[in-house]
Amino acid sequence: MLNFLQEEGISPDLIQELQAFRDTYNVNDEVSGRVYRPRYFYYGTEIWEDALSALLCGENLLLTGPKATGKNVFAENLAAAFGRPVFNISLSIHADAASLIGSDTFRDGEVVFREGPVSRSARFGGFGVLDEINMAKNEALAVLHEALDFRKSIDIPGYDRIPLHPAARFIATMNYGYAGTRELNEALASRFVVIEMPAISGENLEKLLGREFPSLSPDWKRQFARLFQELQEKCASAEISAKALDLRGLIAAIRLMHKGLPAWRALSLGIVNKVFDPYERRLIDDLIQTRIPKTLDKNTIFTE
Repeated sequence: MLNFLQEEGISPDLIQELQAFRDTYNVNDEVSGRVYRPRYFYYGTEIWEDALSALLCGENLLLTGPKATGKNVFAENLAAAFGRPVFNISLSIHADAASLIGSDTFRDGEVVFREGPVSRSARFGGFGVLDEINMAKNEALAVLHEALDFRKSIDIPGYDRIPLHPAARFIATMNYGYAGTRELNEALASRFVVIEMPAISGENLEKLLGREFPSLSPDWKRQFARLFQELQEKCASAEISAKALDLRGLIAAIRLMHKGLPAWRALSLGIVNKVFDPYERRLIDDLIQTRIPKTLDKNTIFTE
């Protein structure tokens, strides 16, 4: 990760501080398996520098923005850069305090406290990733207030007060306008540094595709990046919905092409078939056909 940050032109002072952080805080063997090596890298020098600065200052992050801006990828990248274990916390309207901090359970005939992901993040100095934080009920998230402000602790009724490990951080992600989302409580929002995640640029998307598919020809790497940008533009102008704006779907489609599936069929599986409105599907299909000929095959797309 540090080599990647150097390649991306991140401030040497920030990289030096990051290295010092990693050297200062070891990872407990019990959670060493949670220190992930990210599958994808996030590209964006300014966003990286903003996030690194905030986390090194002890702040927690709220990553906001529309679909396909790489919020979860970036959260895992940040945890990997700091060398910390990751505790993913998928939130929903059914999430409650017990699912976050833990609850009573029986073990060896005794009632004991079973830690939740927030408590484990606090104790082991992990990075707790609060996915879709604006889907959870505010009363469930109230348990985070004490952990996220100057008190840096979690007070569990009937049990001990858990102080936050100095390496512990929380990174929340939030999408706009999804079904089931709600306005984030002001008291909770004030405890985060907020980063507005931009749409991925064509240049950065080409870097991502090039790293994921080293044999992808430069011409087709550019074409696929431009295709995704055109989908972004049509979503922004409300010509199509965000269902087709699926970067994971594009990557999956290119992976299918590498297996030998014709390009137009792979893109149908990865992008077009995720849209169920017939008119919208025709628009997306027409857009793809303007850039991707039906005769396109693996030998043309890849240089291996």
